[in-house]
Formats: sequence, C-alpha cells, structure tokens
Amino acid sequence: MPNFEALQHAIPVAPLRIAALEGCRDLADLVNQHLIEYRHENPSHFKDDILFKGYVEDSYLVNCSCPRFGTGEAKGIISSSIRGCDLVILVDVCNYSLTYTVCGHENHMSPDNHFQDLKRIISAANGKARRINVVMPFLYEGRQHKRTKRESLDCALALQELIDMGVSNILTFDAHDPRVQNAVPLSGFDSFMPTYQFLKALIHSTPDLRIDNDHLMIISPDEGAMSRAVYFSNILGVDMGMFYKRRDYSTVINGKNPIVAHEFLGDSVDGKDVIIIDDMISSGESMLDVAKQLKERKANRVFVCTTFGLFTDGFEKFDEYYEKGYISRVVTTNLNYRRPELLSKPYYEEADMSRFLASIIDSLNHDVSIGRVQSPTEKIHKLLEQYGSR
Repeated sequence: MPNFEALQHAIPVAPLRIAALEGCRDLADLVNQHLIEYRHENPSHFKDDILFKGYVEDSYLVNCSCPRFGTGEAKGIISSSIRGCDLVILVDVCNYSLTYTVCGHENHMSPDNHFQDLKRIISAANGKARRINVVMPFLYEGRQHKRTKRESLDCALALQELIDMGVSNILTFDAHDPRVQNAVPLSGFDSFMPTYQFLKALIHSTPDLRIDNDHLMIISPDEGAMSRAVYFSNILGVDMGMFYKRRDYSTVINGKNPIVAHEFLGDSVDGKDVIIIDDMISSGESMLDVAKQLKERKANRVFVCTTFGLFTDGFEKFDEYYEKGYISRVVTTNLNYRRPELLSKPYYEEADMSRFLASIIDSLNHDVSIGRVQSPTEKIHKLLEQYGSR
C-alpha cells in the first residue's frame, strides 16, 4: 500500500466513517472492502490502543439517505452515529439512473439534484463530525469553471458553498481545470489523475502493446488535454501529437461554438499504435472524429483513455467506429455511473480506481502527505519494468 511507512508514524485524525450517497454505493462498497483489507491484514497501528479506537472495523460505511416527499422536496438522514468521526462523503453527480417522483411524474436525478443531496447530508451531520471531507470524482459544474462574459461561475460558487458549510477537504479526479481551486485558496482541494490505472488496464487488455518510440504515440485531442498527454508521453518515453479544434465562433449550438475541423500537429503516426488521452467522453463526437483522422493518417490501433465515460449520446457511434476499425479499445474509470450495457462491449476496458481511492482516504484520515499516492511515477516505472521483462 502506498504511504504505508508514513501511516505507521501518524495518528488518525479521528475514527474513519464513509457516507456514500445512493448514486455512489457500488464504488463505496469497493473502497470499504479495500480499507478493511488494509487495516485487518496489514495494520499500521495496534487496534487495542486507546489512541486508535475505531481504527479496525468490520465496515466503515454509515447509513445515510435522502428520502423525498411527493412534491419532490427531500431531507438528508444519517442513521448511524458519527460523533467525533472523520467523515468522508462520496457523491457521483453524474448518476442519472436514479429517479424520483414529483406529483406523480418520474424525474431522473440531475447533477443539481445530487449536489443538493450532498448538502443535505452535510447538514444532517449537524456539527457532530470531527471533520467533513467530500469525495466528488466528477467535479460538479467543473466545465463552468471560468467566466468569459456575463455568465455564471458555477464551479467556484459550489466550492465556496461547501467550504462555508464546514467541509475541510474536497477531493476530485482529473478536474477540467484544477485552477478552479483558487476560489477556495485556504481550504483543502486535490485533483488526482488515473494515469497508472490507464496504463495498467491497457497492458492487461492488450498483451502485444509495444511501449517504445517506434511503435507508440500519445495524442492530445485538444489543447485542454495537453498537460495529461505531456506527462504520459514523458513517462513512457514516446512522442506526442495534438489536435486543436477550429471552431465557428459566429454560431452557438447547444451552448457552445460548433467545431469546424480538427487540425493535427505532430510527427507521423504511420504504422504506430496511438493512445488518445482526455478527461471525459461526453457525446464522444470530438473523440471519434480524432480517431477517424488518425486512422486516415495510417495509424495502426487507436486506444481511447478517458477518466469519465459519460456517453451522453449513447454507444451507437462507438459501436459503428469499432466495427469499422477506427477504434480498438476504450478505457474509462469506474468513478462515475456507466450504463450496464457498456461493460459488455468488446472494445470497453475498465480502469478500477477503488484501491487508489481507498489509499487516498486512508492517508487523508492520518493527515499525512499524499504526495506519493498522488504521483504515480514510481509505480508506473515498476509496471513498465515488469511488462518489459515479461
């Protein structure tokens, strides 16, 4: 386990408890199992010591819910004691599979509904918890993180609202722009990257993947993903290319300027496998267009790695592009809700983040540096050594 030595020389802030909102229960169950495994099989402290009361438990989950009235209004309930605990609240704001009834009409939960439920659970804690931490893998309103004209600044306001309610730390993954933490400069905010898990999933699903400069190339689908692609290419020692989006700024469709074309900058991809890396697949239109252009430039296989697979327009286009050979593999994490049929797609591979998240929560509970957990460089080098020897 990462940071194990640091944990041995630290005392937990308080007994750990995890409150998972309904849309995040599956991920929370996996995280809970890893924490139980860490603390039962390889404990860093003596469970009988009064200083470590509550350190070893059969479960760290607490019962919580947000039942709704017939009007659609709701309330937050925590059914277990959290007095003096280090409370971690998990929420998936993208889980649209949940529904509720408003005057007899069925509505699907939106990100706004999930965020409101998060605030209800924080309110239900009622000042009893020693510390409150929020794990929000997909950052609420993360794409509305900057203001360019007379428009709302939703992400910054949401972060400030959580801090004002008493939240000490906000943990997210692959924030669209981590600089949004400037809205809460005196509070804890961390954005983690799933680079190691991407590589592990690719190696597992593609045994003949050759990781060298002659056979592999990293592609950034736009200028916003450059930092991710630069890190990935540097640590693997391969070249990088990028596309930039040429937009029609005279037109606005669905709240954004339509993309006219994707222009490529970089060396030849002829005969090479390519990995397209980005933070999310929303509709997937841009990603698929980039994949098609790479195949037209005679790329060998196209692998898509994104932290969040939202697939807001369904899977039909991805199925079509897989059958045509434009894409070979799509890797996303299990940090957000995915429709069950995606898991059975022949091109889909999951990057499991539950063990990584459990390590983060354990380190946070001990109030130690999470630098080694946050930076996967050492783990990636070890993985590459094992893969190369194999």
